[in-house]
Amino acid sequence: MVKVGVVGASGYTGLELVKMLITHPGFDLTYLATTQGDTMIESLHPSLEGVITLPVEKADVSGVLKHCDLVFLALPHKASMGFAKSLIENGLKVVDLSADYRLELDTYEAHYCEHEDKEHLDEAVYALIEYYREELKGTNLAAGPGCYPTATLLGILPFIPYIDTSSPLFVDAKSGVSGAGKKLSETTHFVTVNDNIFAYNPLKHRHAPEIAEKIEKIHGAKVHVNFVPHLIPATRGELVSVYATLKADIDPMIVLKEAYANDPFIRIREKPVDIKSTSGTHFCDIYAAKNGNALFVSSAIDNLLRGASSQALAAANLMCGYEEGMGIPTIAYVP
Repeated sequence: MVKVGVVGASGYTGLELVKMLITHPGFDLTYLATTQGDTMIESLHPSLEGVITLPVEKADVSGVLKHCDLVFLALPHKASMGFAKSLIENGLKVVDLSADYRLELDTYEAHYCEHEDKEHLDEAVYALIEYYREELKGTNLAAGPGCYPTATLLGILPFIPYIDTSSPLFVDAKSGVSGAGKKLSETTHFVTVNDNIFAYNPLKHRHAPEIAEKIEKIHGAKVHVNFVPHLIPATRGELVSVYATLKADIDPMIVLKEAYANDPFIRIREKPVDIKSTSGTHFCDIYAAKNGNALFVSSAIDNLLRGASSQALAAANLMCGYEEGMGIPTIAYVP
């Protein structure tokens, strides 16, 4: 058994990690921490009463090194790299769910802040499982993709060789409110979100450069990404629609089926996808169609799971020599 911990256990992604790790056959959950600590996990998350009892410590590097072989960092950007640096230097396996290790240095500093751990940035493997599976098997540092980039990239990457990359990509993305995190804000207040839908940070959201950077790294193609996220009155789930211009006559569904023929957590759908069918699972459902040279690709994921915690767990599985799907949720919250 591999001893694992979760730093940042109070948030939504931390809770999802705990829920999966409780029953994981290869991982022993030995350490939980938050910035405050001094509580129990069942007090922090009453839904876990009668399921697990485990103390939640104040986050401390020495505590992680003492109790863990691998740790998940479910922390905000900047806080994560400051904590991860010493862990990496001591040889611990780290799966970071923040933005701190997922981007090139110039991209990160242009859209977040000055990076505090430049020496380890090149060691990180981007944990988009289907495209970095082999690299993840040999790394000690996995960087979880953003939820929007996960759904967008899984949908559009198979089509990059067939689209006109001189024309921009248009990404229309919609997410449940849990994607905004646990902290309350004016835009996530019930009165604002209920019976409502609205765009936020249109064309300026920092996931756009992440999408563009990974398309270039995987396919060598520079593409301008116009990204517009929306908040919808749902707790969880994410629907992303991408619009592009084709330069070749293709059957979009054949392209998808061939691209993901050996990927068990990608489901190619014959009809437009919905968020309910992936809620509570690690699946990414994808559908595509064309009208002349106009391409439409739509993908759906659970923003907290495939967009964060279950993708982190799949990366940890690969890092520790386990099957990718070990302990990964597959049954949707339907109805």
